[in-house]
Amino acid sequence: MKLPAALNRLVRYSSIGLIAAVIHASVLLGLDSWFPLSLANPIGFLAASIAGYLGHALLTFREETGGRHFPRRWLLLQYAMNISVCSLLPLLDAPTVVLVLTPTVLNALIWNRAARFSAKARQQQIGQPPLIHADDLGLAECVDAAILDLAQSGRLQGASLLVNGPSAANAVKAWRNLADPLPLTLHCCLTEGHGLPNCPDLPTGFGNLLLASLLPWQRRRIAPQLRTVLLQQISRYRQLTGLQSIRLDGHQHIHLVPLVLDAVLDLSNTESIIWVRTTREPLPEGLSLRLWWRSLQTGGLVKWLILQLLSGLATPRLRRAGLQTNRRFAGVLFSGSMFGTALRHSWITAHCPNTIRRSSRPVVLIHPAQRQNKEFMDQEAFQQSVTFFKSANRQKEWTSAQQL
Repeated sequence: MKLPAALNRLVRYSSIGLIAAVIHASVLLGLDSWFPLSLANPIGFLAASIAGYLGHALLTFREETGGRHFPRRWLLLQYAMNISVCSLLPLLDAPTVVLVLTPTVLNALIWNRAARFSAKARQQQIGQPPLIHADDLGLAECVDAAILDLAQSGRLQGASLLVNGPSAANAVKAWRNLADPLPLTLHCCLTEGHGLPNCPDLPTGFGNLLLASLLPWQRRRIAPQLRTVLLQQISRYRQLTGLQSIRLDGHQHIHLVPLVLDAVLDLSNTESIIWVRTTREPLPEGLSLRLWWRSLQTGGLVKWLILQLLSGLATPRLRRAGLQTNRRFAGVLFSGSMFGTALRHSWITAHCPNTIRRSSRPVVLIHPAQRQNKEFMDQEAFQQSVTFFKSANRQKEWTSAQQL
């Protein structure tokens, strides 16, 4: 006899709960002669939490999870909240029924929420895939070669052009010769490589330009120079590509700094800017603690927080100006190390559950390069890019993108 769906779910949930309770009790009994109760109980509860974490994902909510475990943060959340609540309730002289039922209700809410989260993530993964996009075309020949290789093999759906890069002209010629030409975006570069001697006050570095955006006297002093640099690069972009309508993003995402965005919006009508990239990046699912630590060490998490805020401020302004932008993004959290598992999980999380027009599709950003014996780049003009250029991570991003 087949049970109704709700009753079937309740039976499965209760079975896992009973197993977790037995594990908790068994650990307590096993550790009773070795540890005090104040230490044995949290250890036993941790074992029970792990059993519930796995059992509910693999059995109770298998329709939502597809037989995969919940993201690990749900285990940490469940354990931390239960330990906190179970420690607090006795201090409040709560009745026995409250002491018993509160953790039960709390767990039910947490695991149901985790299941809904997993179901939403699975739906995203089978939806419309994001566009793979490469920055820094024109920076160096080895960078151009990797980008062109990915484009020719169908692994890439667009690239951004550093118009003042040493290999920009040759890169554009090769790009035009692709069998299926792809969108080419203006990669406006303000913190390095603009090469305009009449703009001596333009700050070098994202942080300096962001700080200048907060100071009115700095904004007034720098705004004309920003406009000059942008116009020069727009003119150079048109000269190289022959395109009139402009898709725009920024080297080091500098276009999202409020002062720079002001200039972009001011020029959008006269210079036919139609699309601007934003960096609203959902946190990837299923990442190991090692990858989170890597993001923290490399500053990716801090960049993510800042750019989430700046994108949140920029998006409504772009809409009011009638400019298009991507709905989602991936590539800030692991900026400089978008390879292997980090790239794969970022790509999966960026999927869009609905079919949308190309201009709104999510973007996954990479910085690929091939290895070559004789490295060439303008190190004097692009000083801030030298370290990343010389690292092996660009080659790792190239080979990882080939496997998507």
